[in-house]
Amino acid sequence: MSSSAYSLTTAIPSDGFAVTSGEPVVGGLKGATQHFFCPECSTWMFTRPEGMDWFLNLRPTMLDDASWYAPFVETYTSTRLPFATTGAVHAFETFPPMDAYMKLTEDYLARGAKPPR
Repeated sequence: MSSSAYSLTTAIPSDGFAVTSGEPVVGGLKGATQHFFCPECSTWMFTRPEGMDWFLNLRPTMLDDASWYAPFVETYTSTRLPFATTGAVHAFETFPPMDAYMKLTEDYLARGAKPPR
């Protein structure tokens, strides 16, 4: 769904998110997980994962100022292009095992949401 070497998303609390202009449309696979797109240009904007109402995955390119954003976890390195690197702190061949999420969250909180400039 990316048409790129990367598919960047950032997990944010649903309560802290609002669409402030326009009305996105559901696109891509139309299952329980919903991928929302711009109706004008078909840009993938955000995803609401199935059964996880407390957060959504926002495309960082949708932020007014993404200069502070830096990848923290890289997934599916098993299929990445050899030249494509993100600089993420953690990398996994597929998705992290479920028992890794608590430690990843603790590390993210310890480092802070915004990387040093």
